[in-house]
Amino acid sequence: MENASNVLVSTKWVRERLDGGDTIRLVECNEDRLRYHHGHIPGAVHIHWADDLNDRSVRDCIQPPEFARLCASRGISPDTTVVFYGDHANWWACYALWVFELFGHRDIRLMDGGRDKWIDEGHPWTQDRVAYPEAEYPVPAARRDSTVRAFYADALAHAKAGKPLIDVRSTAEYTGERFHASDFPGEGALVGGHIPGARNIPWDTAVRGNGTFKPREELLGIYLGGDQPPDEDGIITYCRIGERSAHTWFVLKHLLGLNNVRNYDGSWTEWGNRVRSPVAQGPEPGHL
Repeated sequence: MENASNVLVSTKWVRERLDGGDTIRLVECNEDRLRYHHGHIPGAVHIHWADDLNDRSVRDCIQPPEFARLCASRGISPDTTVVFYGDHANWWACYALWVFELFGHRDIRLMDGGRDKWIDEGHPWTQDRVAYPEAEYPVPAARRDSTVRAFYADALAHAKAGKPLIDVRSTAEYTGERFHASDFPGEGALVGGHIPGARNIPWDTAVRGNGTFKPREELLGIYLGGDQPPDEDGIITYCRIGERSAHTWFVLKHLLGLNNVRNYDGSWTEWGNRVRSPVAQGPEPGHL
């Protein structure tokens, strides 16, 4: 798509930079932890959303020391241009990019169309193992939770104030008809429905059939009705565990240029399982 941001790059852009040396690092991030090993872009390293980006003992993202060690082990320094791509039209690539933004990595990109588009176009592909010399990555001072991430209390406050919440799940999940995403029965909740006041704009509304993003003007109409809301209101996106909502967060933040957008990664598996959480059901947003 045509956009004002250089964060979204094409497969052609990546193909022309496959020999970018240490200045560019391709990162594949998928739902399936084995998919990378079945084939990947030459030179790409593997980061898995659960194994590498989430804490092993509590439900949370990794802490700054773990992030620094992860980057160093993949040959990534603070000055490296990191280009993400993956399966499911870049669900998890967007999630990984979002985590890198949590820690303030300066140069992050997303390959439009992801893994499938690269394969469909017949670009180079390999099963070769990739290893780079360990880089130096200073431990970030902190995670940017307050500006990039939303928690339960933030989403509840948004709902009470009537501020924008976008539920990016399927319509069946939003209405409460389905308690989990299609093909992911183990990641559901005890209660179906949505956060009161949330609008339902399924994540795939933003993409074409080949997984690439729609033009900016069309995205503006989908999410903002052609107008940009005041940044002080902010927008919180959510889904079931934060990956589809990271995709919509990317659209709002990097393709439409909104500054005050946060991803609620606790999402419906937290909200729908939490005792006494307010829930709306049916096709209307409802309210608190």
